[in-house]
Amino acid sequence: MEKKSTLICNKCGVPLEPIKVNFKYLGKQFEHAVDRCPKCGQVYIPEDLAKGRMAEVEKILEDK
Repeated sequence: MEKKSTLICNKCGVPLEPIKVNFKYLGKQFEHAVDRCPKCGQVYIPEDLAKGRMAEVEKILEDK
Protein backbone atom coordinates (compact mmCIF):
# COMPACT_ATOMS: atom_id res chain seq x y z
CA MET A 1 0.00 0.00 0.00
CA GLU A 2 1.39 3.41 -1.00
CA LYS A 3 1.62 6.04 1.68
CA LYS A 4 0.08 9.47 1.19
CA SER A 5 2.29 12.50 0.86
CA THR A 6 2.46 15.23 3.46
CA LEU A 7 2.11 17.71 0.59
CA ILE A 8 -1.34 19.23 0.11
CA CYS A 9 -2.79 20.41 -3.20
CA ASN A 10 -3.08 24.20 -3.07
CA LYS A 11 -6.18 24.13 -5.31
CA CYS A 12 -8.11 21.19 -3.81
CA GLY A 13 -6.78 20.99 -0.25
CA VAL A 14 -6.28 17.20 -0.38
CA PRO A 15 -3.06 15.21 0.21
CA LEU A 16 -1.03 14.39 -2.88
CA GLU A 17 -0.55 10.72 -3.77
CA PRO A 18 2.49 9.06 -5.38
CA ILE A 19 2.07 8.02 -9.01
CA LYS A 20 4.41 7.02 -11.83
CA VAL A 21 4.39 9.65 -14.57
CA ASN A 22 5.83 9.48 -18.08
CA PHE A 23 7.76 12.62 -18.93
CA LYS A 24 8.28 13.42 -22.62
CA TYR A 25 10.83 15.84 -24.08
CA LEU A 26 12.02 16.21 -27.67
CA GLY A 27 10.47 12.89 -28.63
CA LYS A 28 12.11 10.95 -25.76
CA GLN A 29 10.51 9.86 -22.51
CA PHE A 30 11.36 8.58 -19.05
CA GLU A 31 9.24 7.43 -16.12
CA HIS A 32 9.54 8.74 -12.56
CA ALA A 33 7.36 8.54 -9.44
CA VAL A 34 6.04 11.94 -8.31
CA ASP A 35 3.25 13.22 -6.07
CA ARG A 36 -0.04 14.10 -7.78
CA CYS A 37 -3.39 15.46 -6.65
CA PRO A 38 -6.00 12.67 -6.94
CA LYS A 39 -8.72 15.27 -7.51
CA CYS A 40 -7.39 17.73 -10.12
CA GLY A 41 -4.35 15.79 -11.37
CA GLN A 42 -1.80 18.55 -10.64
CA VAL A 43 1.71 17.04 -10.41
CA TYR A 44 4.36 18.21 -7.94
CA ILE A 45 7.89 18.16 -9.39
CA PRO A 46 10.47 18.39 -6.59
CA GLU A 47 13.51 20.60 -7.14
CA ASP A 48 15.93 17.65 -7.06
CA LEU A 49 14.08 15.98 -9.94
CA ALA A 50 13.90 19.18 -11.99
CA LYS A 51 17.57 20.03 -11.44
CA GLY A 52 18.76 16.43 -11.47
CA ARG A 53 17.23 13.82 -13.75
CA MET A 54 15.25 16.21 -15.95
CA ALA A 55 18.25 18.50 -16.46
CA GLU A 56 20.44 15.48 -17.35
CA VAL A 57 17.94 14.23 -19.94
CA GLU A 58 17.57 17.74 -21.39
CA LYS A 59 21.34 18.15 -21.74
CA ILE A 60 21.78 14.74 -23.36
CA LEU A 61 19.02 15.42 -25.88
CA GLU A 62 20.19 18.94 -26.70
CA ASP A 63 23.76 17.72 -27.26
CA LYS A 64 22.59 15.30 -29.98
